[in-house]
Amino acid sequence: MNKRRIGIVGYGHLGQYLVKEIQTSKDLEVAFVWNRNTTKLDGQLEKDLILKNLDDFRDFSADLIVEVAHPIITKQYGELFLSSADYLIGSPTAMADSSTEKVIRAAATRHGLYVPSGAFWGGEDIKKMADRGTLQALRVTMKKHPSCFKLVGELSALNDTVTDNPVTLYEGSVRGLCPLAPNNVNTMAAAAVAAHNLGFDKVQGCLVSDPSLRDWHVVEVEAWGAGDMAADRAFHIRTVRRNPARLGVVTGTATYASFLSSLLGAQGKGQGVHLC
Repeated sequence: MNKRRIGIVGYGHLGQYLVKEIQTSKDLEVAFVWNRNTTKLDGQLEKDLILKNLDDFRDFSADLIVEVAHPIITKQYGELFLSSADYLIGSPTAMADSSTEKVIRAAATRHGLYVPSGAFWGGEDIKKMADRGTLQALRVTMKKHPSCFKLVGELSALNDTVTDNPVTLYEGSVRGLCPLAPNNVNTMAAAAVAAHNLGFDKVQGCLVSDPSLRDWHVVEVEAWGAGDMAADRAFHIRTVRRNPARLGVVTGTATYASFLSSLLGAQGKGQGVHLC
């Protein structure tokens, strides 16, 4: 039986973890590894596994291409990847750009576009509610130590002012947040994809910088379903997830195993967009 060939785009901590797991798997094999800084790959991998020019990805015949680098990869290559392989988008914040979302959704006609649920607990249930049209509202709150954020612009400046007390950095649409925190809110982006009847504009995100969270990343998900929301008589559920994380680390410990599970599940669903 042929092993499933996996191409890895990005060789940071998560990329390195995935490569090691694939290399020990009985059912998977590494098709290629690409990294923006190719010198980082020297001596770490066999030379025939190193993809130096991402434009040449087709030469390595991957069955699944996994992005764990940066949202810009999907904007520049997502459509091309989907023309020849299934694609697992590790930075779904890329889809907050409406033109990018439109292009890659349209491109997922021959192969599957897979979105990892990551820290988005209950993603499949949210998607089912969205499929039935009963999902009325969704709110995702992420709380981390200030050192665990990788932000840009005004959010970065605000986070630099946090000292002893929690500060809400952002509260509003997920679409508006993703460009300001592209490395931190992939969970929210996955939520917006799952809640497709609401999308990036209507799913609400809240980002809190909390100096007391020295050992955890906290994700709270609140969903409202059928019923009268105005009278507080609608279906409502709230989950809280605490992910162990060291100071200064963007990705919590449990996220690595969760992403590997998503990789293993990213197959066999055919064309279209799939949560995994």
